[in-house]
Amino acid sequence: MTKILGIDEAGRGAVIGPMVLAGVMIDEKDAEKLIKMGVKDSKMLTPKKREDLFEKVKDVAIDHVILQIAAHEIDRQRETINLNMIEAQMMAQIIKSMKADKAYVDAPQVSTHKFKVLLLDLAKNHTEIISENKADETYPVCSAASILAKVTRDREIEKLKKKVNHNFGVGYPHDERTINFLKKLVKNGKYPDFVRKSWITASEIKKEKEQKSLKYYKKQ
Repeated sequence: MTKILGIDEAGRGAVIGPMVLAGVMIDEKDAEKLIKMGVKDSKMLTPKKREDLFEKVKDVAIDHVILQIAAHEIDRQRETINLNMIEAQMMAQIIKSMKADKAYVDAPQVSTHKFKVLLLDLAKNHTEIISENKADETYPVCSAASILAKVTRDREIEKLKKKVNHNFGVGYPHDERTINFLKKLVKNGKYPDFVRKSWITASEIKKEKEQKSLKYYKKQ
């Protein structure tokens, strides 16, 4: 049996909420099962289809793991390392714990070879690593990981919306609802821990608010 592992993330570029990484390990011969089930890159599936596949993927898998890193922890780590390194460390943790024969990873940077070398150095085991951009569109086992990661993050976002009693959209900078929510938070005080304060989007909104406040006081 050849054990293959797929790793992908959800929420990397979000300004609100966690980044989630998932690893799915299967017997290589079971990749066909994933295809027949309709497993694809999570972005190509409806929320309902992703939810439907969530448990089915886990049933096919030999093993799986889902890791989350909170917004405030991303901010803390970014004081010393970049987001690629944060993601690489989490991927390496999955690779070390799963001990697959091969690992297919969706590389977050253009130089996929450099990212592979970094993972090999961090993981320090005998797993062969295939590092590619958009691996979640190419390898079913990576697509399966993308589904687990995406569904997990979506569930966390829904919990957060209920907690704050506000529909702030998907939590990404391109979402107008997210931007309006960030402006509301800044107006009412300061960003809570679930906002990535180190993101340019968040810092620019805060800076704009501070500048407006300064102009107001100067007029008094």
